[in-house]
Amino acid sequence: MTLAPTDPARLPYVFADAFNSGDLGAVDQLFEPDALFVTEPGRTVTGDDRRKANAEFLALGVPIRLTLRHTYVTGDLALLIGDYLIEGEGPDGPIRLEGSATDVARRGPDGRWRYAIDNPSGIDR
Repeated sequence: MTLAPTDPARLPYVFADAFNSGDLGAVDQLFEPDALFVTEPGRTVTGDDRRKANAEFLALGVPIRLTLRHTYVTGDLALLIGDYLIEGEGPDGPIRLEGSATDVARRGPDGRWRYAIDNPSGIDR
């Protein structure tokens, strides 16, 4: 079972561990139930569509590496800015996806941080 962290700066690294395990349930536990996922600039999904989008990334079977650049916290909200790299041999050949994400996390009543907005495109596009 993956537990959301009590430190927002740990959330991307806990996410990477869950992602690299290939366990969609572990990944999903790191998101608020109504979290928003930006699949591409201007296109967002929530709920089952968000889970499906994450499942598609997991199905690539390629690990993710994350590097957090900045964490800005005010009250129960945090802005996380970091770089990611998904690189390796996928089912249909080599894969290389990279970018700088801008994500919003919220501290829940249990004191744990989860993604409220996951925007892997960040400001790249």
